[in-house]
Amino acid sequence: MALLFFADHCVSNQVINALRAPGHEVLRLKEQMPAESPDLAVIAKAQELGAILLSLDGDFADIVAYPPGEFGGIVALQIHDHPEITPAVTNRLLLYLAAHPRQQDYRGKLLLVEAHRLKVRE
Repeated sequence: MALLFFADHCVSNQVINALRAPGHEVLRLKEQMPAESPDLAVIAKAQELGAILLSLDGDFADIVAYPPGEFGGIVALQIHDHPEITPAVTNRLLLYLAAHPRQQDYRGKLLLVEAHRLKVRE
């Protein structure tokens, strides 16, 4: 089952292509709104589209500012200026997605995806 993602402007083509390969749909921020849009507008657009927000922006990992229960899913890729770990982070995410293939599996959740682990916060 394919999932729908809304990729923030900071998400690389490498990650987007890796998600599209198994059939997931990935909408790019720059195709939907200005790249410099504020975070609140970005997450509101993801909600409007019914998509899981995909970002490298650490702000979206802040559960006080963005309580997971209020959103349709947030995936925060923890790359922190180390692009060499992108394949490991992407592979970890893809394994999780394969085990949780339904869009509703992500509602109310924040996934913090690192090279060596994936944490789910609700």
